[in-house]
This record gives sequence, C-alpha cells and structure tokens, in this order.
Amino acid sequence: MAANIIDGKAFAAKVRGQVAEHVARLKEEHGITPGLAVVLVGEDPASQVYVRSKGKQTVEVGMNSYEHKLDAETSEADLLALIDQLNNDPTVHGILVQLPLPKHLDEDLVINSIAPAKDVDGFHISNVGLLGTGQKSMVPCTPLGCLMMLRDYHGSLSGMDAVVIGRSNIVGKPMAQLLLGDSCTVTIAHSRTKDLPDVVRRADIVVAAVGRPEMVPGDWIKVGATVIDVGINRIERDGKNVLVGDVDFASAAARAGAITPVPGGVGPMTIACLLANTVTACCRANGLAEPEGLTA
Repeated sequence: MAANIIDGKAFAAKVRGQVAEHVARLKEEHGITPGLAVVLVGEDPASQVYVRSKGKQTVEVGMNSYEHKLDAETSEADLLALIDQLNNDPTVHGILVQLPLPKHLDEDLVINSIAPAKDVDGFHISNVGLLGTGQKSMVPCTPLGCLMMLRDYHGSLSGMDAVVIGRSNIVGKPMAQLLLGDSCTVTIAHSRTKDLPDVVRRADIVVAAVGRPEMVPGDWIKVGATVIDVGINRIERDGKNVLVGDVDFASAAARAGAITPVPGGVGPMTIACLLANTVTACCRANGLAEPEGLTA
C-alpha cells in the first residue's frame, strides 16, 4: 500500500484563508484589527528568517504586525520593560518572543513575563497548566497544527491509540494533552523507553517529535497508521544538504495509511496556527465568540 500524503502546505493555506475571513469579519462588524507583536533579540540567521516570514504572513491575512528587533546585548530589564509595554497595549493581542534568546537572558523568566492571554506561543506556565487540566488556554502552535491535520483526516480521534515520541515542553507534552482531550489513549515515549519499536507498532497515530534524523524506520509503523512527523533535521546526503524528518519517510510511507512529508508537512502549519492563535486571543480579549475550527 502507499500512504496518503497529508499536505501541510495546502492545509496551512486553507487555515490562513480561514484566519483572513475572521479578520475581515472582525474589522467589518466590530472595527477591530488583531495585532501580533514579535520580539527578536540578536541576529540569529534562522530566527531572522522566521520573523520575516511571520511578519509577511501576518500582514497577508489582514492583521497588524509589530516587529521589535533588539541588539544581542539588550539587558534583561530592557527586554522585560518592552514586554510589559506590549502587555498593556490594547492594539496588541498576541506577543511572541523569538527563541532562542542570547545566553545572558533567562528564557523562562522572559516567557512567563508575557500576559498569558497574549501568549500566542502557549509557553507561559499558566497556559501549560490550563492545557494540562483541560481548561481554556493558548495552545502551542506546532501541536495545534498537528491536531488540526489529524482531525481533518480522521474526523473523530476518539478511542484511537496514539504514541507521541518525544517529551519536550514545546511539542511532546502539549501534543499528548491535546490527544487526551480528543479522547485518544496516549503514550509518551522517548529515547529511554523500553521496547520502543513495539510501543510504536501498536499505535493508530504516531507523532514523532524527538529531533533525531530518520530515527523511526518503517517497520516500527503499524499497517494503516497515521504518522505525523514533526522533525526537521538538516543532514548531508549524496554531497547535498537535505531536510529530513524524525521518520524514515520512504519505508514508513510503504506501511502507513497517511503520513506528513518533510518538508511540506507540519512546518507550514506552525505559522498558520500562530495567526489562528492571535485571532483567538483577539476574540477572547473583546468578549467575542472564538473562531470555529481554529482552536483546540
């Protein structure tokens, strides 16, 4: 069998279209324009690319984009003062501090200084706790994108056996919470899990988010399972730099029922869900109904 390819690029375009419709409605019916503020400290090349892309896509869906680029030597006090200013700015509905930060800055302190209602990355400890207890929260963008694609492909996830490989605070743990929220039976596995291949083989849904190139071979995948590959790893192959996931795509696609490619799978969904979270935050801030289909 050949797996169905879950096209994250196309799905992200669909989500951005839904976001643009909601933004237009907010402007027309309520005179409100959602605003996203992105803070970049230093000149990390990858971070600069991400910030440019976020700013471009924010404007394309009709939202206001506020970019704050600070020197790498910016003090913690100055960064926290900027975040406080954004917390109190009613035109800013979402705040994102691009990670990683320079080493002299405390990432946890910085993230937890963002107002939880504006924490569109979903990393604030309050949002982590709300998600973990099944309450309304801001949800991390990458897991939210994975959940959206799974819901779109399967409809109901109720009763499915899901294995999340990876226990990071950014993807693995919140992904498990979201799957639990949709009534899956969830196992969080990792590099030290005993009999990891056998654990993965029982799963109807496999979410690989461990950060190891092609760690999961096809023979770990149950025939007909759905594979969501969160990994983005740059390796050298045949003298060229290529991007691969945490799953060996060719062998897994021969057994899976559906699979996300790398690139073009989960990656495009992350920014799309950032935009969706900003609209959700804007609606909550103004006591309006949340956009259907764009939240967990």
